[in-house]
Amino acid sequence: MMAPRVPGAQLRHGRVSLALSFFIQGAVFALLVTRIPAIQDRYGISDGLLPVFLAAVPVLAGVGSVVTEQLVKRVRPGRVLRVVQPVVCLALAAVGSVGSMALAAAALAAFGLSVGALDASMNMLGVSLQRAYGRSIMLGFHAAYSLGGIVGASLAWAGAHWQLSLALLYWPVVAVLVPLALLVGRWFVDRGGEAQGGSEEGPAGAVVPLAMRLLLPLCLVMAFAYIGDSTVSNWSAKYLQDVLGSSEQLATVPYNVYMVTTLLGRAVGDLGVRRFGAVAVVRAGAVVGAGGFAVVAAAPGAWAGMAGFTLLGFGLSVLVPQTFAAAGRYAFERHGPQAADMAVARLNIFNYVGFLIGSPLVGALGDAWSYRGAMLVPMALVLVTLVYARSFGTPAARYGDGHERPRTADVG
Repeated sequence: MMAPRVPGAQLRHGRVSLALSFFIQGAVFALLVTRIPAIQDRYGISDGLLPVFLAAVPVLAGVGSVVTEQLVKRVRPGRVLRVVQPVVCLALAAVGSVGSMALAAAALAAFGLSVGALDASMNMLGVSLQRAYGRSIMLGFHAAYSLGGIVGASLAWAGAHWQLSLALLYWPVVAVLVPLALLVGRWFVDRGGEAQGGSEEGPAGAVVPLAMRLLLPLCLVMAFAYIGDSTVSNWSAKYLQDVLGSSEQLATVPYNVYMVTTLLGRAVGDLGVRRFGAVAVVRAGAVVGAGGFAVVAAAPGAWAGMAGFTLLGFGLSVLVPQTFAAAGRYAFERHGPQAADMAVARLNIFNYVGFLIGSPLVGALGDAWSYRGAMLVPMALVLVTLVYARSFGTPAARYGDGHERPRTADVG
């Protein structure tokens, strides 16, 4: 199935607007997760109850992704994204300003449901826009997300440094991001290269069922990548301080370094896919990521451990964007654009599965065995990606590897 020719200027506008949407989401999510201790203190959430609050967000996000899979049969993903992104921003502000624990729980529930729909629809648009370009651009969108995460984490640090209340930190940011989200939503390029102003109805006729078993290798890669990512985000500081004997200040550095190297890996990743192909890039990412975990596990001191977390950022950075891209391409070539959207929504659920499993798994292994040994488990799971790497390079998944011509006019 061939994507229609689309004016290059329209595609460029769509690419920039979607990158800004990824940036907004990266900033919002970082502002939430980096201020969890402050949220806990504000509402008096006990240490025993906090894991319930934290687990509820990805569980509800998975529900939101499932709902979005059904919703995009009738409404284009661009419209879904245009509606839910302001909701996510407002839910963040509500988390920081409501007056009770019950209302904070409701705000977090709204955040989780809407962020699941946002992640799914945002990646649907990325996959369809890459299809219209005919070459790899998906990593660039996720680079924008990483950049937003760095900005959001920096704002959160500034808020903590200046002892700003959560409301005073969140509301000015949301006051900027909500209008920006509404503005960029006007230029989304949707399924098949049709602009947001087109018909909201999907293709006529029944949607061909998409066999989940055929997506299973990609679902496993997605889950394993997020187990690795959640290990870094939740355990890097504790590992450096408690296992490698760093200072408290130095222990905050590995995750920031990881975020920066993730950004750098994604910024150049599309060039690597175009030059060497998706399979080679995914294999290299898995090897480098696993090597990072090995260095962390064997590190004799804090600086060696930091080098391992640096490698992890470069390695893991390419896996998630390429997994979304491969699933969308596979489904599109077999069943069309609606099936591609459904594949992305289903795959997105395993984002949250990995996030839910990763942190408790490492914590349990660390307590029962050792934290050095615990780091070998995500290392082994990331290496399993090598077994499934061919799933990224089948004929149905060979965009952006130098063998496809762009299908659009004057694309920059």
